[in-house]
Amino acid sequence: MRDNEVVTVGPEPLTFDDVIRVARHGAPVRLSDDAVAAIAAARQRVDELAETPVPHYGISTGFGALATRHIDPALRAQLQRSLVRSHAAGSGPEVETEVVRALMLLRLHTLATGHTGIRPTTAKTLAALISSGITPIVHEYGSLGCSGDLAPLAHVALTLMGEGVVRDASGAVQPAAEALKQARIDPVELAAKEGLALINGTDGMLGMLILAIHDLTELVRTADVSAAMSVEALLGTDRVFAPELQELRPHPGQARSAANMVKVLRGSGIMASHRDPAACTRVQDAYSLRCAPQVAGAARDTIAHAASVAGWELASAVDNPAVLADGRVESNGNFHGAPLAYVLDFLAIVAADLASMAERRTDRFLDVARNHGLPSFLADDPGVDSGHMIAQYTQAALVSELKRLAVPASVDSIPSSAMQEDHVSMGWSAARKLRKSVDGLTRVLAVEVLTAARAIDLRAPLEPAPATAAVVRALRETVPAPGPDRFLAPEIEAAVRLVAEGGVVAAAESVTGPLD
Repeated sequence: MRDNEVVTVGPEPLTFDDVIRVARHGAPVRLSDDAVAAIAAARQRVDELAETPVPHYGISTGFGALATRHIDPALRAQLQRSLVRSHAAGSGPEVETEVVRALMLLRLHTLATGHTGIRPTTAKTLAALISSGITPIVHEYGSLGCSGDLAPLAHVALTLMGEGVVRDASGAVQPAAEALKQARIDPVELAAKEGLALINGTDGMLGMLILAIHDLTELVRTADVSAAMSVEALLGTDRVFAPELQELRPHPGQARSAANMVKVLRGSGIMASHRDPAACTRVQDAYSLRCAPQVAGAARDTIAHAASVAGWELASAVDNPAVLADGRVESNGNFHGAPLAYVLDFLAIVAADLASMAERRTDRFLDVARNHGLPSFLADDPGVDSGHMIAQYTQAALVSELKRLAVPASVDSIPSSAMQEDHVSMGWSAARKLRKSVDGLTRVLAVEVLTAARAIDLRAPLEPAPATAAVVRALRETVPAPGPDRFLAPEIEAAVRLVAEGGVVAAAESVTGPLD
C-alpha cells in the first residue's frame, strides 16, 4: 500500500502502519460506513439522555470536580465551548506535526468505535481536518496523562470550532478560522457530550509510543550491524554468537540479535586473520563485544512487550463516560495512562543501555592499549591529528543525557482538579522524553558506525565481511576514507542520516538478505 493511499477508519483497530502513514507521510483518511452507523447509534442515546431531567455526567453536568452541577439545556453549547477553550491551556515549544497527526487519527478511531456519543458530522469534520493537512498547534506542556491528554486534544478540538492557531498543508502558521475557510471545512458548533469525547483520550501518548516502536525496531537492527562492525574491526571473535550457545538461554530477542551478527560477519577476511589460536592471544572479548546480543536481545523483547501494549490500546475506545452497546452511558477510568506510561519509560531505558554499550565499543577503538594495533584515536598522524577523539566525547555527552532521560516519569504524580484527579500517569512526559531518547540513540549508533568503518579501512589489506564492506561503501558516499583531520561535525551528521533513514541496515541486507 502506498503512503498516500486513503486510510479507512472504522470500529476495528488501526494498524501500526496506518498510524505511520497518516502521521509521517500525510495519508488522508475516511470514516467507514460501519463507523458512521456506530457513531449515529451512540449519538441517539446521548440525545435521549440529554432530554431527561436526571443529571448524566458529561452530558448534562459539569466536569471533573464540577460534575455535581446540573447544567440547564440553554447553557450546554456554552458548556462545550468553555470546556474546550479552558482546557486548551498548553504551553512551551510546538509539538512535532507527526505527533499531532497521530493524536488526531487515534482520537478519530475512538470516535469511530461508537462508544463516545459524538455526532457523525463532528467526526467527519475531524477526518476532513486530517485529510486537508491542517495541523493544530499543540504545545509541549499541559498533559498529565490522566483524563487522557486533555490539553493537547483540546487544542485540536479548538481548531474544529474554528478557533486557535494551526499550520496549513504548506506548513505556514495561520488562524484556524482562515485555514478551515481555505480548505472549505465548516467549523463545528459542539453539542452535548462532544467536548469530552474530543479531549478525553490517551491518543498523544499512544501515537508517540507507536512512532518510537517503529524507530527503535530499526535502530535495534542497526545496533546489531554496528556491533558486528566493531567486533570485526577490534579483532573480536564471532564464536560466542553461535546458535548452540544462544539456545542455552532461550530469550527470543537474544537469538535474533546473535543470528544477525553471524550473518553480518560471514565471510570476513579480518575475522579469518586471527582464527588460528596461534594468531589470537585473547581468551575472551570485553562485555561490550561479547554480550552485544544479550543486551540488544533484551531491548528487542522489551520493544515487543511495548508493541503488545500499543496493540491493546489500538483496540480500545478511551472516553469517559462511555456509551455501551446496550445503551448505558457509564463513567469509567479507562483514560488513565499508566499502561502506556510504563512502557514508554521502559523504552527510554532500552535506548540508554543500547547507547551506553555502543559508546563503550567506540571508546575501545581509540585506546592503543585496547584496539589491537590500530593508531591512537584512529588518527592519521597521532599527535598532529586527533582522529575520532572528540567524536567519542560527543557520544559520551549523549549517553549521559540518555541516562537522565531514562529516569521514569511514570513514578511521579501531582494531584489536580481539586483532588478529584488525585493520581495521574505522567505518560505524556514519558513519551516526550522518549522521543529525545530515540534521537540520542540514533546519534550514538551513527558515531559507532563512523568509527568502526574507519577502523575497518585501517585494517587493510585485510578484507572485511561482504556485509560490513557494503555498509562502509554506503557511508563513503558522503564521508571520505580515513585521512588527516577534517571538519568532523558534517561527517557525524551524514552518518546520523544514514542510520535514521535505515541505510546501515539496508546496506548490510543487500548482502545478507533480511535481518530479523
